[in-house]
Amino acid sequence: MGRRSSVLILLALFLSVLGICQMKCAKGEHDIVVIKTDCGVIEFALFDDYAPLNVENIMKLVGKGFYNGTTFHRVVPGFVIQGGDPNTKDEDPSNDGRGGPGYYIKDEFSKDLRHFIGTVAMAKARPDQNGSQFYICLDTLKFLDGKYTIVGQVIKGMEVVNKIAEVETDKNDRPINDVVMSKVYMKGKQ
Repeated sequence: MGRRSSVLILLALFLSVLGICQMKCAKGEHDIVVIKTDCGVIEFALFDDYAPLNVENIMKLVGKGFYNGTTFHRVVPGFVIQGGDPNTKDEDPSNDGRGGPGYYIKDEFSKDLRHFIGTVAMAKARPDQNGSQFYICLDTLKFLDGKYTIVGQVIKGMEVVNKIAEVETDKNDRPINDVVMSKVYMKGKQ
């Protein structure tokens, strides 16, 4: 085995350990967001120690019922499923992916968190423009590390996330049949 192969194996092991640590962190005492969808239920732990402003914003929006009735408007197999846009509640699919709560939250990056399968992070158009939209990773996406605010980790329902990732989409990655977040609520610290 050559030196390059050894380095790649060590890097893969290191990333695997980081992923395990992130999952263990998610299994600690955290507030839990529950998303009921047409495809099933997803639960993710919020990382308020790492992204307090963005997590506080998500909790506020969930408490107001902001996400109820929104859809996962962007589905890219092997990459992410994305939702949280209030524009998805209207009948005009051309504005999906452009909406938010009407204000922005600054980016919060942590060297301790990475984009692994099931990582939940804030979607944005530009730096420091986090609002309500978020995505869930379908794969390890290390090229996103340090560019998007990681707010949580899926702890239950990854099979539901994968089911959503398999829905038929149009040329803009929008599901042909809406995947609705019928109810989104806080479960409390677990």
